[in-house]
Amino acid sequence: MKSFRSLCPAVAAAVSAICLAGPVLAQDKPTELKLAHWVPAKHLLALTGFIPWGESIEKASGGSIKVAIFPAQQLGKAADHYDMARDGIAQVTYVNPGYQAGRFPIIAAAELPFLVDKPGPASKALDAWYRSYAQQEMKDVKVCLAHLHVGTFHSKQPITEPGQIKGMKIRPANGTVGQMVNVLGGTSVQVSAPEARDALSKGVADAITFPWNSIISFGIDKVTAYHTDMRLYAAAFVWAMNKDWYNGLSANQKKVMDDHCNNEWAAKVGAAWGDAEDAGREKLIAMGGHTIVPMTPAQIDTWRKAVAPVYDRWVETAAKTGIDAKKTLDDLRAELKKTGGAY
Repeated sequence: MKSFRSLCPAVAAAVSAICLAGPVLAQDKPTELKLAHWVPAKHLLALTGFIPWGESIEKASGGSIKVAIFPAQQLGKAADHYDMARDGIAQVTYVNPGYQAGRFPIIAAAELPFLVDKPGPASKALDAWYRSYAQQEMKDVKVCLAHLHVGTFHSKQPITEPGQIKGMKIRPANGTVGQMVNVLGGTSVQVSAPEARDALSKGVADAITFPWNSIISFGIDKVTAYHTDMRLYAAAFVWAMNKDWYNGLSANQKKVMDDHCNNEWAAKVGAAWGDAEDAGREKLIAMGGHTIVPMTPAQIDTWRKAVAPVYDRWVETAAKTGIDAKKTLDDLRAELKKTGGAY
């Protein structure tokens, strides 16, 4: 074994090198990131989005940011998740802006019917577009990222024409889809996704607008049998972050969060979840007892014309926020076309 005396030159050299390199950075203070959402713990979004995102943050932060996930409305109702992020009940929450119709009118543009197609490219477009408006519309929180899914009608009887909606009770995905239902003469049944199956089973609703695989994961396949084969609507989502928590992070930890709250992650989450949702169409066929209702281009064109007033209403409502609403919608369309997410 070498003596202490013989190690001294080596130790001295190492200390000298450290001193020349500058001060040693203190280790980042450990912190917990509570991530609250309202879908089931094994929902596709949880498996393809929340869990990989949290694991990546822990790894990138060297373990100084510990992510604890609270699914299925454990920390609060689905409609309360924006305020939960604002108030620090959770550090990051999963927000459906459409659950509070009228509160976030700008992002509602992404929910307009027959606007988007592929969820990954469309999520990339939505996130890039909305970053210009997020500080204005969601100033109480720090918007991490935005993404969307695409859905259609799932019902007890087949739906093929706009005229059939008159007199129907439909659970819409968000306020914008609710407006569409009302324009077509139907009644909107406002319940959150976790409450939708109960509404359908009790006859409170006749149909629901939902993405394909969530029909299965929420058990709604037990109370619906017909599924209209068109890209009817999109639902936009935001991951909202508590400002005070973010501001209290070290510079390194802030960079980790910034690297996980960007357009790349928005597109990644949108594609992973959206594509998995779309795969539910084939699952329903394989299960049996379900009918995919085909739609022709001519039928879809009829739907587009019937729901046109919803676009006019969005422009009128969004203009009240002080933006040039027509240009804002054109900008979103251009972004969708650029990414390949337009319908």
